[in-house]
Amino acid sequence: MKEPKEIVNILERGIELPSGTDERFAGYGVMGVPFTSGHILALRRFPITSIGYGYTSLWHRNPSGHWTFIQDVPPQNGCSRYFGSAVDRIIERKIDINWKNPSEFSVEIEGDYPVQWEVSLKLDTMSRVMNTAARLIPDKWWRKRALLSIVGKTGGILLGAGRLNLTGNVPNGQQFVSNPKTVFMVASSRAVVCSRDLGPVGPLAEQARLADIWLPQSGRFFIGNVYLESFNPIRHIAATSRSSATVVDNFCSA
Repeated sequence: MKEPKEIVNILERGIELPSGTDERFAGYGVMGVPFTSGHILALRRFPITSIGYGYTSLWHRNPSGHWTFIQDVPPQNGCSRYFGSAVDRIIERKIDINWKNPSEFSVEIEGDYPVQWEVSLKLDTMSRVMNTAARLIPDKWWRKRALLSIVGKTGGILLGAGRLNLTGNVPNGQQFVSNPKTVFMVASSRAVVCSRDLGPVGPLAEQARLADIWLPQSGRFFIGNVYLESFNPIRHIAATSRSSATVVDNFCSA
């Protein structure tokens, strides 16, 4: 199997957007990394989407349970389009992803919510098993919700990541289908947010989630596609944040 950096380089040079009439995204990221301090970091990098330009988004949940989404596009063009009703603050900033070697990268954000995040990846036995199984699934089956429900439950157990859902609803109400066709384990990670070291990685006492998306109890890096239901003003929430910025600001200013 190719190294993570090699796969990412191929994606960044140009890939074909999956077919369909819903809102589609192709790329990679970190499903989530929990820290024993109660923090969580996640990353989404989609070089190509059906809703406009590609974008990068970093998610941070602090120990109080408040979420900040930092993305390099306006709120309606990124993850907050689907998660805003559960997010306390949206920040638009440049996000740099720098690969140090084939399996290690860093994420850096400057400004009033600075982030320095280092991630090291490896292909463990269970990830190898899941990747092999994923390659055997025909493309048309990756949209079948019943199959994805089984794959998510099985993957969560085999990967030791807790509960994982590959289909369900995001906080703003749209249905989603996630196709993580290649997965690597986060072997180690260190992060400093707002000049504070988040400490060692480790599972949380209670697994966190955003509606039907559960953040894994052990870090995983994914490569694949995501499909989301197009916005319907009757059934979906248009909010891009809860706008309770004061609570989140205190984390960086205290």
